[in-house]
Amino acid sequence: MDYRMLINGQLVSGDHMLDVINPATEEVFARVPHATEAQLDEAVTAATAAQKAWAGTSMAERRAKIGELAAAIGAKAADLARTITMEQGKPLPEATGEVEWSQGYLLHTAQLDLPDRVIQDDAQFRIETRHKPLGVVGAIVAWNFPLLLACWKIGPALMAGNAIILKPAPTTPVTALMLGEICARVFPAGLVNILTDNNDLGPKMTAHPGIAKIGFTGSSATGKRIMASAADTMKRVTLEMGGNDPTIVLPDVDVRATAEKVYGGAFFNAGQVCLAIKRAYVHDAIYDEFCDALADIASQAVVDDGMKQGTTVGPIQNKAQFEKVKGYLEDARTSGRIIAGGEVKGGKGYFISPTIVRDVTDGHKIVDEEQFGPILPVIRFDDVNDVIARANASDYGLGGSVHSADVDKATEIAGRIDSGTIWVNQQLNIGPHIPMAGFKGSGLGVEQSVEGLAEYTQMQVINVARG
Repeated sequence: MDYRMLINGQLVSGDHMLDVINPATEEVFARVPHATEAQLDEAVTAATAAQKAWAGTSMAERRAKIGELAAAIGAKAADLARTITMEQGKPLPEATGEVEWSQGYLLHTAQLDLPDRVIQDDAQFRIETRHKPLGVVGAIVAWNFPLLLACWKIGPALMAGNAIILKPAPTTPVTALMLGEICARVFPAGLVNILTDNNDLGPKMTAHPGIAKIGFTGSSATGKRIMASAADTMKRVTLEMGGNDPTIVLPDVDVRATAEKVYGGAFFNAGQVCLAIKRAYVHDAIYDEFCDALADIASQAVVDDGMKQGTTVGPIQNKAQFEKVKGYLEDARTSGRIIAGGEVKGGKGYFISPTIVRDVTDGHKIVDEEQFGPILPVIRFDDVNDVIARANASDYGLGGSVHSADVDKATEIAGRIDSGTIWVNQQLNIGPHIPMAGFKGSGLGVEQSVEGLAEYTQMQVINVARG
């Protein structure tokens, strides 16, 4: 099936079509247009005009339109979920959850506000701060949550009074184009534009003088290139990038219950989550028992096409990432001992079974780098101060977790980890009301909540003399 881009309220084609591969079958299931640089210019022109009118709308009007978008997504929920599974690979129940999550995010964002703040109000001066829209936002998103990440950008951009040009990942563009069909019915022409490419349009967006901000979710390497490219035009950037998230498991935990939490935090969406656990530090006193529990849980995974009932782990999303994860699998074989998984499924599809690797140490590739796939290294520790130092010895700082029966102790340890989000006795508890930020190479700026909304604005100070 062929899909169309959204430019200035119209569904349009490009200079040629690109195939979209189902990662579970390696077969083409859709074709999407390739946007030209001229079409990017057209989208910027349309967005600039639409934004001027949109900036004059009330917050109530914006809330109503964002709510209308959420409702329209709900009306297409089944089709969107099936498409997410076909292009991204995740099991259909997870894809259904992504659609619901996207709706909830939009509805929450629509309730946010950025009121003026009065700094001084007396006989001499009235001084207040206001939040002004930036103009046209360029959004570039990754392939692991194709609908959710699009909504993460569209919601706050529009609520702040901006227009937006969204570029989905080339390997998962179809859901975004379906979202474009919905946006064409909901919003004024030009306010939301969606362009698809073959990984060649991004640099043109980041350098475009008509785009005031780039909101990016993806790899750290790409984020650094975006930051460099945006410098010439002094664009605002929000970068939500990769992570090598540690979990620290203390010896007083319920081993089985905690192993289940850690497994879920590591292997959700086949490990293709920026905030997933990438390395587990487990105390020596329970190390063997904990490894055995993880291996037992991993061995029960059903790895298959996400459209098949009962599947719990789908494929790696694309061939390039599949080859990369296979490289980490080979490193795991030489640097540690695989006690569950380790198999690359034969035949069609980019399938790797959930893999637990024990007896590994810091300094190995499988521990020090972000795998972004279904592999979890488990590392011993016996000293808390040492393990905190090891957890922090990374260029990343996105997420992390601590597990202990002593909540106060776990919370104290959590505060010493250099990451934007640290969970205590839980994993992946995120939401639109909770700010998300990264330390070090994991990002710049904030996503979610009112702090994330503020990222899509420019602060202005109005300073009035009286008397």
